[in-house]
Amino acid sequence: MTDAVIPQVRVETELRASLDAVLRPGETLTDFVEAAVRNAIEYRRVQTDFAARCEASLAEYERTGVSIPADRVIAKFESRLAKRRKQLGG
Repeated sequence: MTDAVIPQVRVETELRASLDAVLRPGETLTDFVEAAVRNAIEYRRVQTDFAARCEASLAEYERTGVSIPADRVIAKFESRLAKRRKQLGG
């Protein structure tokens, strides 16, 4: 059940036409806007969490002077990427 309303937003005619053109069969404008808002909220949360981890990591480095070499970090990411590609069959 809904208990709050997102305010109306005025947009250019072209933007509204573009929006109407990408709606899926049976999808309403309300469905699209709600999904877009939820996705934007999650994206912002991920950004905020990432920035906080970066700041904490930098503070730890400044405190201790200990860091992980870039080549080790990149190798770890490449390994994770290869594993994920294998899982996806690519």
